[in-house]
Amino acid sequence: MVFVRVGGLLAIFPIFAAQHFPVRVRLALGAGIAFLISPSLPTIDVGQWSVFRLAGQLALETCIGLLLGFVSRMTFYALEFTGGIISMEMGLNLSGSFNPFNRDRSEAMGLIVYYLGAMLVLTLNLHHWLLIGFQKSYALLPVGGAHLGPALFSDVVGRTSQIFLIGLLMAAPLMAVSFLISLVFSVLGRAVPQMNVFSESFAFRVLGGLAVFGMTVNLMAQHIVNYLRRLPEDLLRVAQFLGAT
Repeated sequence: MVFVRVGGLLAIFPIFAAQHFPVRVRLALGAGIAFLISPSLPTIDVGQWSVFRLAGQLALETCIGLLLGFVSRMTFYALEFTGGIISMEMGLNLSGSFNPFNRDRSEAMGLIVYYLGAMLVLTLNLHHWLLIGFQKSYALLPVGGAHLGPALFSDVVGRTSQIFLIGLLMAAPLMAVSFLISLVFSVLGRAVPQMNVFSESFAFRVLGGLAVFGMTVNLMAQHIVNYLRRLPEDLLRVAQFLGAT
């Protein structure tokens, strides 16, 4: 049962769910975590269970692991949204490259922001804290004790809505610079009708965006760290909602 839940968690877990991360290593990691956690859990007698009950319990534990992995990856979804906004404001949304972490196409600025978040997770050992939070979740949510409720639904929806707020807050300086450049060239376009405003403003938009991004990357990293440090507590909070009767 523990291996099924931790397998669902690692299927969406940040960094470990990347395409370049070997599946065998992920399975071995899940088996190792299950081997270490299982002795601290109460023994469950499944000898009297029917095949349908066992299959249902395995499916439930898998869904719990997927939900916990989804919550732990919320900040990275916000980083992807932030990178998309920044690339669009700088006019770089047409030049995309493959992102090995989410197995999809991403813009250049999106890759930089995503790599920044992944680097912070590893350097601050937050993946260790997330795994510790997963181990503590069994005290709040034992095997077979999951229950859906309105509090869980409200909490997950609230966290999902924060993705857009986090993305807008981190991309706000770039959006402000893009607005000012658009305003200036709009005035110049009215004063000099012969000017091709779009082609002339493109270089200024890229240079201005890169300059502001370089000056605000430290502040952006601080915002990312603040949200990442809350992930173990968020994991336990969702487990508490699932375990509530």
